[in-house]
Amino acid sequence: MEDGAKLALRDRKSAEMLTVIPSSQAHPWEQMPREPHLLDYLIIIRKHQWLILTFLLTVVTVVTIATFKTKPVYVAGAQVEVDRESQNILPFQGASADDLYTDMENYVETQAKVLQSETLALQTIKSLDLGRYPEFGGHPNAVESVRGVQKRPTILGEFLGRLSIKRIPNSRLLAVTFEAEDPQLAALVVNTHLQNFIEQNFRSRYEATTQASNWLSSELEELRIKVQKSEDARIAYERQNQIWSIDEKQSLATQKLADVGKDLNAAQTDLVEKQAMAQLAHSSKVESIPPVHDSLVIQDLIKRQNELNEQYADALSQFGPNYPRVQRLKIRLDDVNQELAQEEQRIIARIDAEYANAQNRVQLLSQALEKQKGEENDNAEKLVQYNILKHDAEANKQLYDGLLQKLKEAGITAGLRSSNIRVVDPALVPTYPSRPQRARNITLAFLVGLVGGVGLAFFREYLDNTVKSPDDIENLTGLPSLAVVPAFGDLNGHSSRANLAKGSDVVTSPDMRVELVAHTQPKSQISEAFRALRTSLLLSQAEHPPQVILVTSALPREGKTTAAVNLAVTLAQLGDRTLLIDSDLRKPGVRRALGLTLNRESGLSSYLAGVSSIDEISVAHPVISNLVAIPTGPVPPSPADLLSSHRMREAIVYLRQQYKFVVIDSPPIMAATDAVILSALVDGVLLVVRSGETPKEAFTRCRDLLVGVKCRLLGVVLNAVDSSAPDYYYSYRYYPYAYGYGYGEEKGKHRQQFPSGPGTLPGSSS
Repeated sequence: MEDGAKLALRDRKSAEMLTVIPSSQAHPWEQMPREPHLLDYLIIIRKHQWLILTFLLTVVTVVTIATFKTKPVYVAGAQVEVDRESQNILPFQGASADDLYTDMENYVETQAKVLQSETLALQTIKSLDLGRYPEFGGHPNAVESVRGVQKRPTILGEFLGRLSIKRIPNSRLLAVTFEAEDPQLAALVVNTHLQNFIEQNFRSRYEATTQASNWLSSELEELRIKVQKSEDARIAYERQNQIWSIDEKQSLATQKLADVGKDLNAAQTDLVEKQAMAQLAHSSKVESIPPVHDSLVIQDLIKRQNELNEQYADALSQFGPNYPRVQRLKIRLDDVNQELAQEEQRIIARIDAEYANAQNRVQLLSQALEKQKGEENDNAEKLVQYNILKHDAEANKQLYDGLLQKLKEAGITAGLRSSNIRVVDPALVPTYPSRPQRARNITLAFLVGLVGGVGLAFFREYLDNTVKSPDDIENLTGLPSLAVVPAFGDLNGHSSRANLAKGSDVVTSPDMRVELVAHTQPKSQISEAFRALRTSLLLSQAEHPPQVILVTSALPREGKTTAAVNLAVTLAQLGDRTLLIDSDLRKPGVRRALGLTLNRESGLSSYLAGVSSIDEISVAHPVISNLVAIPTGPVPPSPADLLSSHRMREAIVYLRQQYKFVVIDSPPIMAATDAVILSALVDGVLLVVRSGETPKEAFTRCRDLLVGVKCRLLGVVLNAVDSSAPDYYYSYRYYPYAYGYGYGEEKGKHRQQFPSGPGTLPGSSS
């Protein structure tokens, strides 16, 4: 008994470091759940670190391989300026400046849409024959037509998908870009597309000008007839009434005299100018005279001459004088020079003719002036109708002249290649691809893989519906976690998830039997855990600790038999008589766990059937003193009926008088009702939960069944805890029994105490 007193004293010291819930608080499962802490999330991440790393490496590897296998795509870009388009063809009042500014915004947007039109895209596709390129399908003449109607080719969607038009803010500039696997093709497509756009813009203006010219021509024909009729009427009336005056205040003779004198002065002045012009025309500086300088034809020819000179000089310097293009440019340049010389000669001839006409005019006007000095006639009364006819004729003629001028301007405009579209920056061949951006893709893959891996870890944790830690036990049921039993180690000391009391596990060596670890390895962590369980049970009621204890679990293979055996061993080590009853009449395990070789015809079922007495079925353990076991005996057909009989109640009453502690191993609650029947006969029920395997629903259902029969729940034993797992390491890194001798030291000491096999274990072995 001295050794038992030492054990009790050691257990009381250990109990000072344990949390024992009083009996008045034995069922506080209505408590509020604990708020999640940042450490909980870190535990989940560390627990699933290999899953996160695997997902991260998979995503990064797949993205890296796909990135390096993707063909590089080059983007070529150009900028084009869209200016206002002048459309004042007809002689009507134009729009205001505000309207022009407002319309300019819409006009630029319209031109951007035109650049993305299918018609212009088809024109570019045809001009470059893009269908022959592999990235566009590799089919030449991809644009087809059926019965004169052009089909929408598949290459059109591919082309428009690669083309991008964006307007540069606060400007009239449009950025045009195109994507292609060939950088030279990308630049070529952009430049060709812009050239086709400019050509289309000029063609549309040319067609509009041509239509306006045709309309003006038809209107001028009608107006010409009207002018002719009004002039004929005026002249007929003038001849009929002999009206030679200009207005109502001047007579014909006076007006003629004044007009002839005025015309003579003007003719003389004009003669001087024509003479000076003729002299200048015959000088060496022909191009400086105004008719030559102001001639639109001369200006156009000079412009063409300059352009051809530049083209010829560039071509000559690049290809040499014998290149066909250089020769063609030379011929065109000679033609322009010849036309320019001919035009200058025509202007000089016209100046000479004008000078001769001026001389004749002065001579004729001098003769007319002498003739008109004696004439005077009063035709005031005849001028009224004459003025009416005259004003009508002048109005028609003025309108005719205006339309005729616009018609000529329209004809000239149609022949000019002027455009309001200007390429600011042509497309250059890109030197590096725009995608794939390998560094960015790999970085994004790393971030996505990391976030996805963490999310997958949390999702896996969310799907994990098993009890893993004492916190889970307290949050689910409010029951105290009386002991946390670590996983049973192998010979090297490494923890294993296959630890306590899987009923089918058989350990060949007695020193390695997990069911007797409290006996074979008294200073191991598992033994300390069961001694802590013993201490918690003894101190749960200081004066009257529970005498008859039922050990059960929710599901099979959770370690209840091993927990019952080791609890009975630790109680027997105190020096008190302890009885271990195997009430699992369906799948017994105590006989095998204790290593007893008994007649299977004798056991608890024999007593309950009235065949044997309790003393006959009680067997003392050959090695562990103070430990007596009652095996199951033959397996009966109806175990629940036997356990609910009056003989079982009488046996419990009798055993209370014979033993200090009685430990009953019962079947799982969810598998059979035997444990619920026995719970009404005992002082308390001890639940065994397997860490990481027992579902929370089964655990809570087990608790509810026991509470429903008003039994006393002593607490829970958390079994098979992996001490290296983050769930355990971070939250329960220290226990008062988390130390002890290694396996080799404990084994050696044990063999020194028992050198020749089974014997009596001293009570002070712990």
